Amino acid sequence: MEPGLEIGITPWRYDAAAPASLLVEQARRAESLGLHSFWLPESHFAGPGSNPTPLLLLSAIAACTTRLRVATTSYLLPVRHPIQVAEEVAVLDCLSGGRLILGVGRGFRPALFAAYDLDVAEKRDRFESALAIMREAWDGKPVASDASSGGVILSPLPIQQPHPPIWAAAFGPKALALSGRLGLPYLCSPIEPFERLRANYAAHREAVVAAHGEIELPVPVMRTVFAHEVGTVRDRVREGLTRQARAMASTASAQVRRLAATELEDWALVGEPAEVRDGIARYREELGVTHLVARTQIPGADEADTLAALEHLAALSSGA
Repeated sequence: MEPGLEIGITPWRYDAAAPASLLVEQARRAESLGLHSFWLPESHFAGPGSNPTPLLLLSAIAACTTRLRVATTSYLLPVRHPIQVAEEVAVLDCLSGGRLILGVGRGFRPALFAAYDLDVAEKRDRFESALAIMREAWDGKPVASDASSGGVILSPLPIQQPHPPIWAAAFGPKALALSGRLGLPYLCSPIEPFERLRANYAAHREAVVAAHGEIELPVPVMRTVFAHEVGTVRDRVREGLTRQARAMASTASAQVRRLAATELEDWALVGEPAEVRDGIARYREELGVTHLVARTQIPGADEADTLAALEHLAALSSGA
């Protein structure tokens, strides 16, 4: 593998009601393998898959690791007060010793906004306003007037200055344009097909250049990745992922249905280690990818299969 690619993973085992040790064990394994980062999504009202407070879970991981970066794929700004977010992010950045990457998103499920008594039509304005307030707070600017002292300053401030890296989960042309205008790297959906990604990265780059000129930003990609030497295991994984895609195709979202109907090879890297290496190299060469966030919760793979695939992924990360 060409040097310079950073590889992170999502957890391969997750249960909302499980103790912190379930995630900590996986994060420690990722760190021992030399992987770059450990990523958690945000999800609400989704049964055992729910994760409404990813920063809380990442704090447990940060306390039990030393080098591994801790990260969110889509921390939902519109449903939170921006000063509270700024404070909690700063605390986690300090707790982790400056290892946080903050992936942010807007959310799209109407039920979530209804539960929080918010208008879904305002989500983009709330997102942009929240981000501006957070950045000013992290810059040490007063966040409120105080008659006795003249202003209230955020404390503590993040270790990473001016703030932890912020990446934007984006799904659709409006979100891509907003992310580019704000100068944020674009973190794609894991089910977007390759050619759609090519168009999305180009549109995002155009928006970045229009607003900020020729600046360098990370180019992350989120993909399902499974490298294994045993053909029967690979076949079982392909079957499991195909069933998963069919289930997604029954969703109420027309956009998700269209994406889930694409070929497995368009959104997943499954194969022998050399095949997966070549597939990742294609993303590097054709899309300029700098960071791979590997989805490792794979239907059809047992614990032994998953750990073997992680070993291969780590070897790709190290260039072995």
